[in-house]
Amino acid sequence: MTVDAPVELLFIPTPGIGHLVPMVEMAKQLIGRDHRLSITVLVMKIPFDKSKVSSTTQSLILTAAEERLNFVYLPQQDQAEVRSISELIDTNKQHVRDHVTKMVSTELRRLTGFVIDTPMMDVAAEFGLPTYVFFTYSCAFLGLIFHLETLQREHNHDVTELKDSDAELEVPAFTNPVPAKVLPSRVLDKEGGSTRLMAFTKRLRETKGIIVNTFEELESYAVKSLAEDDKVPPIYPVGPVLHLVKGKKEEEEEVNEIMRWLDDQPPSSVVFLCFGSMGSFDEDQVREIAQALEQSSHRFLWSIRQPQPKGKIEIPSEYQDLNHVLPEGFLERTAKIGKVIGWAPQVAVLSHKAVGGFVSHCRWNSTLESLWCGVPMASWPIYSEQQMNAFQLVRELELAIEIKLDYRRDFSFDSSNIKLVTADEIENGIRKLMENEDKSTEGIKRKVQEMSKNSKIAVKEGGSSYNYIGGFIENVMNNVHSP
Repeated sequence: MTVDAPVELLFIPTPGIGHLVPMVEMAKQLIGRDHRLSITVLVMKIPFDKSKVSSTTQSLILTAAEERLNFVYLPQQDQAEVRSISELIDTNKQHVRDHVTKMVSTELRRLTGFVIDTPMMDVAAEFGLPTYVFFTYSCAFLGLIFHLETLQREHNHDVTELKDSDAELEVPAFTNPVPAKVLPSRVLDKEGGSTRLMAFTKRLRETKGIIVNTFEELESYAVKSLAEDDKVPPIYPVGPVLHLVKGKKEEEEEVNEIMRWLDDQPPSSVVFLCFGSMGSFDEDQVREIAQALEQSSHRFLWSIRQPQPKGKIEIPSEYQDLNHVLPEGFLERTAKIGKVIGWAPQVAVLSHKAVGGFVSHCRWNSTLESLWCGVPMASWPIYSEQQMNAFQLVRELELAIEIKLDYRRDFSFDSSNIKLVTADEIENGIRKLMENEDKSTEGIKRKVQEMSKNSKIAVKEGGSSYNYIGGFIENVMNNVHSP
């Protein structure tokens, strides 16, 4: 193949907006940087996801047609046969094989590599093509799982024994010891989640490179630690990779209502509470949040979701009547200072000048969005790797205020014994976030503003992330000729 021949990459994202959106945005950047690149994205549909946030964002992303960017929808799976994302990925492996076989058999297009963020290295390996990983989490998390996999492989260390432990781990990608209580849920899952994660991590070492949605200035210590590890593939911190475009026209009125309310608020006066597409709380916890907001007297915009039915894996839905879950008279008493909503246009809200703080679940995409917009965060993790992100933001990077670091409401764990975060704890966090009486808070806000500037510089021509994208493209082109 000549240097100018088209190079087609196949992107296979994990189902879910938090994975699909950044991968598609990454694909757009790649084809914009090099005319020789063409990309096909395989889209797996989640049968149990009927939420507005997913349908709105996915429709917007996938209808944004661009030259040399194609989308292929894999067959819909029966919800009765799929109980988790892991099972959904497994059931789609044969569909992926079938599509790749079709791609490599045609003379019109030439598949030259995979970019995946799913446990599909085995499928990619069957075709003998270069495989890269798009990592939607932090570099610190990547360093953590590499370290844990090494402990298991070389020292037969069972990390699941750390569940409910007060132990701390020395992890090369962190400057501080990492408490076991903030380890990701999958790491502590004795039912197989840890085994699957370690198997995935082992396969990560065999890839040609790992693209990470972060930027060097944010995670300089973790990036350096991974770069110095000769057992880790090349790392490309290319972020923040964000989707910053507004929603579809049919959602404009709903978004406009929220934005009009924000327009009427003073600058930096509103605390925004939002916990992601899967984030929700039981009624007792919702009432504690409501009490905290009322006690704090700060203006607020609160995105609230109804928990999924027990025993079912579903995306949280919106309440039909908020009065059933909120304290009696709360909406009337707070009408002049607050607004309670369902789905939230998160980037649009964070970009608004009225927003002065973000009570966040600390998912990595939300973290990058908040930093990009220069909005300081208060940490309240819920599931997945969010506890570790919260620890990193609060203790390692000093870019967030702590409400909680180890709160956990996760599918992988028994949630019946969750300890309530009290109204006083929440109010205290909101006050620290929104008021400037504490010198440490002033320092955090200053650092957030500096990091916001750094994030924008990183993606511009000549910036660190821009240059890493160029390095990744060079790697791809070299591997086309030397697989």
